[in-house]
Amino acid sequence: MCAFVSRATSRSLRSIAQDGAVHGHGYRHSHIGLASPVRFNPTSARAGLATAVDRSSIHSPPPPAPGTVKVVEVGARDGLQNEKTPVPTDIKVAFIEKLLDAGVKHLEATSFVSPKWVPQMADASKVLSIIPSPPSVVYNVLTPNLQGFEAALAAARASNPPKKIEVTIFGAATESFSKANINMSIEQSIKRFDAVCQKAREEGVPVRAAVSCVLNCPFEGDVDPAQAARVVKLMYDMGCFEIALGDTTGRGTPAGMKALVRACIAAGVPVERLSAHCHDTFGQGVANVLAAVEEGVRVVDSSAAGLGGCPYSPGATGNVATEDVVYMLHGMGLKTGIDLDKLVDAGAFISQSIGRRNESKVGVATLARRQLKVEKPTVRRDTAKI
Repeated sequence: MCAFVSRATSRSLRSIAQDGAVHGHGYRHSHIGLASPVRFNPTSARAGLATAVDRSSIHSPPPPAPGTVKVVEVGARDGLQNEKTPVPTDIKVAFIEKLLDAGVKHLEATSFVSPKWVPQMADASKVLSIIPSPPSVVYNVLTPNLQGFEAALAAARASNPPKKIEVTIFGAATESFSKANINMSIEQSIKRFDAVCQKAREEGVPVRAAVSCVLNCPFEGDVDPAQAARVVKLMYDMGCFEIALGDTTGRGTPAGMKALVRACIAAGVPVERLSAHCHDTFGQGVANVLAAVEEGVRVVDSSAAGLGGCPYSPGATGNVATEDVVYMLHGMGLKTGIDLDKLVDAGAFISQSIGRRNESKVGVATLARRQLKVEKPTVRRDTAKI
């Protein structure tokens, strides 16, 4: 997940943090001096939580059934959020409709953030009010603070019929990234998000969390799995029903992903409550998803056509493509409930609509094979007798 404001100044970043503007799964070119990493103190951060959460009081959706993988499609929010050219609301809605037609049941729809800092999401309420409301579909929206949460809840309830939503909060596995991205320490961010979680419990709204830089940090390099796991555990202790492990820079490898999942389990987070959110910047996206699945993870975040990206990682291709993930999972005999051909259509539609290259290898190959079938000449047999 990459959401950032390029070339932001330190002063701007403070404003962004106050506005609760953006998602932390992408780093900003912040010009903040971070001469040396600051160590995260999990004891201090945990002390900042209001109370120990009784998980029986949490509205927690059931984990995926045996033999299935829940795919969380993030293209409509995380994928489009940083497109420089405004994407019309009707295109966003049509994209979501095509994803629903493909069988997607869990998807990020939009972000309730400051339009000053993320203008692409300025139509959040409108998008949420227009998109269909199938009873089996759960929409996820980003709400970085109480103001965003209340706006999202109001928009969902004002829809006809009312929308069933989940909300996402976000944090970082390293102090350097947390301060550069939202100008807060991990401890400060935990206190802010705890308030959102408390309000969500009162309203019966499930809260999902995302932790960025779990494998590698642009400031600190490779991240100790135990350090990332401590932040994941804090999110779980706050009452988050699911925590996405975000490989923000895309530099992670399967060995690192396996070590991370094991560290999270050792820290006390059930594997069924973890999700793999991988970027494909270094071509490791699908391999890292496979590594997580082999460790028992059964939730994967991905983006149709590989939408998204981090401009500060040369050659970045954004989130791992949903088409590629679904192709692999189906090949392993795991069910997703997604029609791959229709998913390819959705990826092709949004790529063409915004003038962006389709980054899904499966999508591009499938479209090429379709074209080949159309253009393939009729082979005539020579019937002349010898």
